[in-house]
Amino acid sequence: MGWVLHVDMDQFLAAVELLRHPELAGLPLVVGGRGDPTERAVVSTASYEARQFGIRSGMPLKIAVKRCPEAVFLPVDFPVYEAASATVMATLRAHPGAVVEVLGWDEAFVGFPAAEEGFDPEAVARELQAEVLAATGLHCSVGIGDTLVRAKMATDFGKPRGTFRLSEDNWMAWMGDRPTTALWGVGSRIGARLAALGITTVRQLAESPLEPLVAEFGPTMGPYFAALGRGHGRSTVDDTPWVPRAHGRETTYQQDLTTPAEIAAAVTSLAEQVVADIRAEGRPCARVGLKVRFAPFFTTSRVRKLPEPTYDVATIADTALALLAKLEDDRPIRLLGVRAEMVPPAGGYEEAPRGRT
Repeated sequence: MGWVLHVDMDQFLAAVELLRHPELAGLPLVVGGRGDPTERAVVSTASYEARQFGIRSGMPLKIAVKRCPEAVFLPVDFPVYEAASATVMATLRAHPGAVVEVLGWDEAFVGFPAAEEGFDPEAVARELQAEVLAATGLHCSVGIGDTLVRAKMATDFGKPRGTFRLSEDNWMAWMGDRPTTALWGVGSRIGARLAALGITTVRQLAESPLEPLVAEFGPTMGPYFAALGRGHGRSTVDDTPWVPRAHGRETTYQQDLTTPAEIAAAVTSLAEQVVADIRAEGRPCARVGLKVRFAPFFTTSRVRKLPEPTYDVATIADTALALLAKLEDDRPIRLLGVRAEMVPPAGGYEEAPRGRT
């Protein structure tokens, strides 16, 4: 049997900040926005001490400070985190026989395709933890599984600083009674759609007949969710560099946008940033996406295909503004996002999105 390891850095951004600010150790620490909880921004990472107050990633800073007024708030420092992440990934790749599939700043799958009989995944997990700690001063947890899904889910049971193994033998014992939303890739919306079918637990999903899942989610995603409930899926790590389909930029504004001139300037600024991103990819924009959040907190998205691919900022901005105008909503705007879906690369994209079976 082959094994996959999922390496997940513990409270990554907060841990990096604690290396720079050791005097904050043991205090509730929140990293987000510009570090000012009176501004509109969300939590990027909360330390374990802050999580005890119910503070979670994605939570508005204004709510976080209400839950824990004594918390320390620090601004997001992207270059520092990117450098730390690069060191982590380089350390994993340097382990003999390792194949690394990066999932994000703070997590990766590690496979050992040439491993011989008698391979001890727990021993290797502890070696990786020690190597990452020596290289960066940061701790990580390692999930072990016979599929990528099981390795990913196992990490939750090993946190913090531990290891855990999920396989065909113990998957249902540990996962069966958990809600479907505990599964990798099943959010609240998918969970609600599953609940409408009478499926609320992982066990129920695993045991569900395919027909209602296909009727609800289609011939591709229906079987995918059924397999996910059983922990099935890809078992080999793929280190092929990920090719993005789109680039997007968004901004939450400290003061609501209310005038056409303010909105047009904001959309143009976002379009300029997006064009710089897609030029770096060398693939022009084929479809423009708009994300808008009206005050107080209603969010919607729209997409439009362009007549022909382009790098032209004005065309992308005008298309986004046309999508906004079509909404016929004049409420103040607190967030705008512009997304450029690029033409596919030569040879197209891989058949399934990274992380799916």
